[in-house]
Amino acid sequence: MAWTGFEWIIVLVVLVVLFLWGPERLPKIAKAFGQAKKEFEKASKEATTLQGQEAPKPSQQADVGALTDEKLIEVAQTLGITTEGKSREALIQEIKSKLATN
Repeated sequence: MAWTGFEWIIVLVVLVVLFLWGPERLPKIAKAFGQAKKEFEKASKEATTLQGQEAPKPSQQADVGALTDEKLIEVAQTLGITTEGKSREALIQEIKSKLATN
């Protein structure tokens, strides 16, 4: 079996990791990668679930103005609204308009 450049790169990376951190740290690194993968898959699943849900009807919508700042930002980001540099009132208006169009 002839090794292509890709396999050599993987072998080289593994050797560099062994050299830099030593074999005793490899399980910790692998565990960290596993946890990161698990969190990514969980977030992907939640995003897919959110996309499949219907928007609540106006009678079912909560009063957006009663949300805390953290929840307001979370709702805005869930709806795909950028929050950076916007006031609370601007976010509320954008959320209301986004919910009204759905």
